[in-house]
Amino acid sequence: MTHHYQLTASEFPWEISEGKTIQAMGFNGSVPGPMLKAAKGDTMRVTVKNELKEPTVVHWHGIRLPASMDGTDHVQRLIQPGEEFVYEFVVPDAGTFWYHSHHNETRQMERGMYGALVVEENAGPTVDAERMLMIDDMKLEANQEFTNGNFLSRWIERHDGRQGETHLVNGRENDVIEMDAGQVERWRLVNASSARYFRLFLSGRNFQLIATDGGLIERPVELTELLLVPGERADILVGPFNEGETLLMEALPYNRVTMVKTGRDTYATIRVGAEKTSVYHMPEKMRTILPLAGRDAVINRKVRFGVDLSLQHVIDFTVNGRTHDEDEPVAPGELQVWEVWNSSRMDHPFHLHGFFFQVLEVNGNEPDYLSWKDTINLPPQSRAKIAWRPDNRVGRWMYHCHILEHHEAGMMGHFEVKEPGTEAKAHGSHQHH
Repeated sequence: MTHHYQLTASEFPWEISEGKTIQAMGFNGSVPGPMLKAAKGDTMRVTVKNELKEPTVVHWHGIRLPASMDGTDHVQRLIQPGEEFVYEFVVPDAGTFWYHSHHNETRQMERGMYGALVVEENAGPTVDAERMLMIDDMKLEANQEFTNGNFLSRWIERHDGRQGETHLVNGRENDVIEMDAGQVERWRLVNASSARYFRLFLSGRNFQLIATDGGLIERPVELTELLLVPGERADILVGPFNEGETLLMEALPYNRVTMVKTGRDTYATIRVGAEKTSVYHMPEKMRTILPLAGRDAVINRKVRFGVDLSLQHVIDFTVNGRTHDEDEPVAPGELQVWEVWNSSRMDHPFHLHGFFFQVLEVNGNEPDYLSWKDTINLPPQSRAKIAWRPDNRVGRWMYHCHILEHHEAGMMGHFEVKEPGTEAKAHGSHQHH
């Protein structure tokens, strides 16, 4: 089945709370943009029209699509003002994904250029309701204008990434989530913020993690808090709660070694209404995930995220000692075992475009459960060992830090998937419709 969608990028006023309106950038006049839905194996045909005053391009975060559809300026010409471009791809995996601008992101994404993309599965638990919750924050002046800041504040922002005091769920401040008592809901969470580490806490109540970036895990994991780094997704089961209860959806403090520290912030209030009968059912096993490699697998590539002194910018954010690094190609079908090393003294979220990986270990510790990921946090001075297998989707791909300011400042690497012995194709050859 083919789903046809039209996304129009433009600027518009957006009310984030009563009496508080910002000049947003977004898709189809809303923040977030419309939720795109499909079933596993369907085709998406999305026409993106650019009515902004500047170029843009749309990345389909987490989707295993052809390189030419990945939506970066390395695989397509930017969509200029007044132009449109048609993205067409099959969605091969069920899960919670999202789309966002991948050009001038520190401006365009900060102002709201993102939306959710849900690919539904046939397996998994039966729930009473489902909701999408896109987490974001914005840095606004008292007049609700986006801050430009002075030299010092811009330097701190380059170092820390942009964090703001305006906390949003689905583009709304002080959001209220109305739930029925006795119900179990599936919440699909996306961290769409520029730099905020979102440590989810629901008034101390337990919830169950059922899916990560690449869809369902094998069995639910019981938690009372969950860290979501920028770009990362998780599906959780929430409830059942009792009639009349009020709970808070909060972000607990997380020290990612920045100059500006985060506090404990409320993102939404959960109000529990009248009791309803539940249809909730959890299968014995949601999915089978086969391990790609053992912990002792031989590393065939090292990727180093670093922060280096710079004459021009005071600090540069680097991959393998270079800004915007050009990495070696990989061959289709060849198992990749990478050590992703954060040599800096601050956290960085590592995001790989177009492919899922399995985390074999972080600092020698095996993860508690097997899952498919495309985004992982790298604590200071940490080494993560990941395994992934490129398929025959040849072309140029990238990995980068998903703190937008660090990505822009150079913490990004490019590589090619290509058959050994073949010459690289010229990029930028994709024509607009």
